[in-house]
Amino acid sequence: MAAVCEEVHGGNEEEEEENQAGAADEAMLWSIQEALERQTLQIGASACGATAVVDVLKALGVDVTPEEADRCVQTRLRRNESPLPDYQLSRSEAGATHSQLIQGAEEASKGRVMGRFFHFHPRRRAKLVTWLARWIRGGAVPVATMNMQLAVPKGEEVPDAWHHQLIFGVTTNAVFMTNPLDVVSEDEVHQRLCSESVLLIRREDVLQRLTPDCCLSGFSENQSDPRWKALDVEGQVRQMVLEEEQEQEVPKLTHITIPAAYSSGITLFTLRHSELGQELLKAPELPLL
Repeated sequence: MAAVCEEVHGGNEEEEEENQAGAADEAMLWSIQEALERQTLQIGASACGATAVVDVLKALGVDVTPEEADRCVQTRLRRNESPLPDYQLSRSEAGATHSQLIQGAEEASKGRVMGRFFHFHPRRRAKLVTWLARWIRGGAVPVATMNMQLAVPKGEEVPDAWHHQLIFGVTTNAVFMTNPLDVVSEDEVHQRLCSESVLLIRREDVLQRLTPDCCLSGFSENQSDPRWKALDVEGQVRQMVLEEEQEQEVPKLTHITIPAAYSSGITLFTLRHSELGQELLKAPELPLL
């Protein structure tokens, strides 16, 4: 009988530990209903970063107009009518980086709000949901900067851009985000948060801008960022051209890879003059795996 009681007691202990672990992984800034009512939908082309800043400030009690947030973030647009080299350059920096989000939130809030970015690439030794839950419970507002071209569900088209999304809550193995309102598995979010700074450009977007007077020679050398040469962007474009000239059917590149201005990771925002703000400033970088 003693052995049976011991087994039952042990089971209860294990269940209690699991419940405690689950509780450590749960934190919500807003309920799903509140997020549905309070979230800001995309305010303009390439403006997911400015959209996230509007909601960050809202969550921290600072109201700004979408127009003011966009002005402060300084969203960059794609130059769709440009020749291929300039179009590709505009694609590499369209939207905003995490630094622009931090500067934009600070300016739009007149210095009341601060942000701190945490890199997730290369891969970090941290459980994403547990780490986020601790900061959210303290009052921080997270924004994820993700490469949406990773972890694409089977059968779906590869998205055309990176994305900034406010995280309004987490539970065990799940992350709740706005714009669009979504619940995504921890693993899926983690994959998108751990990305090299690169962007895929669709084949049709390259070929339709290859005009007869488009000069590819020396394209990579003309860019100040050495990654254009390291990725051999010019060579990738030439490969696409050769594939178009082939008479027989051959496997074709679906995309070319170019450098991106963005870094994948999480920006935590909070009120500057608060205990949490001071803690955020002193927090160490997440350790490498």
